[in-house]
Amino acid sequence: MLKQLADNWWSFAMRGVFALLFGTLALSFPEVTLLALILMFGLWALIDGVTALIMAIGEKGWFWYLLAGILSAGVGLFALARPGATGLALLWLIGIWAVVKGFVEIMEAIQLRKEIEGEWALILTGAISILFGIIVLARPGAGALALVWLIAVYAYLFGVLQLMIGFRLRRLKKSMESESVPAM
Repeated sequence: MLKQLADNWWSFAMRGVFALLFGTLALSFPEVTLLALILMFGLWALIDGVTALIMAIGEKGWFWYLLAGILSAGVGLFALARPGATGLALLWLIGIWAVVKGFVEIMEAIQLRKEIEGEWALILTGAISILFGIIVLARPGAGALALVWLIAVYAYLFGVLQLMIGFRLRRLKKSMESESVPAM
């Protein structure tokens, strides 16, 4: 499983880059309409889901990646297909998505605990996802501008942690490759 994760280090990095891009766009245009916010969120969740599904292929712990991929892709497709949904429905959808996704990320980290150092970053990602979801669910009536800032901060934290995991796996892959090259 560790070799497969190391080989797919780029998928963690891509998730991080897209999360940072999403967060930057959200902060750059705080006056964005709810429709544009739904479309940006839908695209991000869809890309996150597809990359998680890619990570599930051939993985020993494929179930959690598959679950995260189906959840994220489904939420993303729903948001893109039904952008006219009310702001309150979107808030509930985002809050539930973040709590479930956070739980899944913590389960992934627990499974990886024996195979990789630094699983704390994935656990922290999950905890931040859960906290974000709880805040959104507790205050669904908050204004759209506050939601933009909250989502952007969450996306930045998620993105940075995913990049850390990706680059740690990249270093691991390089060290695994250097160990497998016979000395001349």
